[in-house]
Amino acid sequence: MNNNITIAVDGFSSTGKSTIAKLIAKKYSFIYVDTGAMYRAVTLFAKQNNFVGKDFLEETKIISSLKDISLSFKFNEKLGFAEIYLNNVNVEKEIRTLEISQLVSKVAAISEVRKKLVAEQQEIGKRGGVIMDGRDIGTVVFPNADLKLFMTASAEKRAKRRYNELIDRGDEISYEDILFNVKERDRIDSTRDDSPLIKADDAIEFDNSDMGIEEQFKEICTLIDNKLKEIK
Repeated sequence: MNNNITIAVDGFSSTGKSTIAKLIAKKYSFIYVDTGAMYRAVTLFAKQNNFVGKDFLEETKIISSLKDISLSFKFNEKLGFAEIYLNNVNVEKEIRTLEISQLVSKVAAISEVRKKLVAEQQEIGKRGGVIMDGRDIGTVVFPNADLKLFMTASAEKRAKRRYNELIDRGDEISYEDILFNVKERDRIDSTRDDSPLIKADDAIEFDNSDMGIEEQFKEICTLIDNKLKEIK
């Protein structure tokens, strides 16, 4: 059976897009690309160089520094998925902090940043056999994807998931701060001028406010199996 299809997984933050995509990639031997990690890595670079902060954004400096940013994914056999490297340094842990979460939407709204990363994402997906998650995969990166999914859930449920994740990791953070960040990211992602977060007309929506990972995984696998049968 030909597995060289392209799957786009879009949706709001903390809806489990990456978790589902990793499971799908493992089951079907797809290449998994976490585009959110790419935007987070650029944001980390900008923060390290004092180009972005809570109350400021040096957009011109970020744009002029894009040539100095090299991103790559390297598979970690112990973890079972690829980790992101910024200029040959593993930054998988550094990009997952609340501080980066609070800054990433501002950096991701810069058109030049999106242009650079979209080009890299499209290059990765040329051969097919790819599942990619983000905000604009089905609308901009792969408008002709074989299967498009759109993940959503209530802000409160998403904030609780993110809160539990950070607490389990040892971070000291309040639920209220997480909820504010989730709602603010939704606002910025959905209203930016360049490639706003919207559901593609042909995307299948999953509201997983009250759905477990296993239930979602089973339903999505059925959709993929049906799609593979169509194009075999």
